Amino acid sequence: MAQKIAFITGANRGIGLQTALDLKNHDVLSIIGSRDLSHGEAALAKLHAAGVQAELIRFDVTQPADHLAAHDYIAQHHGHLDILVNNAGVASGAFPPVGPEHKASEMSLDTLRRIFETNFFAQVALTHALLPLLKLSPAGRIVNLSSILGSNTIQADTKSPFYSAKSFAYDASKSALNSLTIHLACELRDTNIKVNSAHPGWVKTDMGGPHATLDLAEGAKTSVQLATLPDDGPSGGFFHLGKPLPW
Repeated sequence: MAQKIAFITGANRGIGLQTALDLKNHDVLSIIGSRDLSHGEAALAKLHAAGVQAELIRFDVTQPADHLAAHDYIAQHHGHLDILVNNAGVASGAFPPVGPEHKASEMSLDTLRRIFETNFFAQVALTHALLPLLKLSPAGRIVNLSSILGSNTIQADTKSPFYSAKSFAYDASKSALNSLTIHLACELRDTNIKVNSAHPGWVKTDMGGPHATLDLAEGAKTSVQLATLPDDGPSGGFFHLGKPLPW
């Protein structure tokens, strides 16, 4: 039996799948959520072939019914949850960000709502649904997959290399997710649950594109580090490869 139980959203590919692969080294059973069961089954086969203890549930982070179904599945099969990795997310356009779909002055409200629904509101709702199971863990960990583009400090710095890399809906949604990290960590400061935001880096994924600077193995490291923090590890922070980032 695995010592810890993790639920990773959007884990049928990319950083989420790599996170499940790497958690094998920490005696973790990873439950992967996938909107498309066929894609999820292919990912599950890859995990099993690599010797990873893993299970699959059909899961769309934007569907409240799926949040409840995930809670019921984990409660029925495992009784508690040790790690929640809020990995699922979408972008408002291609990277690097160029074009009207990225501009604050031209962004449609429909696009803004769509990005926030996946990258923020759904993450809040899922965390609400699974928090009772995390409270049953002796060392609960919540990892929110953010981005350095969600750092208001860095985005406001005209000398930052990211100053011109602005994608309004995506950046604002990640800033909001960072706010969830800060507020929830404060609320849970007297519990065994740690809450942190992760910047994976610019990773070669479907979202990051082929010109990204990091491969998947490097991109998943921060998520794994924060998911397996020791008891004296930080909570309420924003990190990339162990280094704190400004909000």
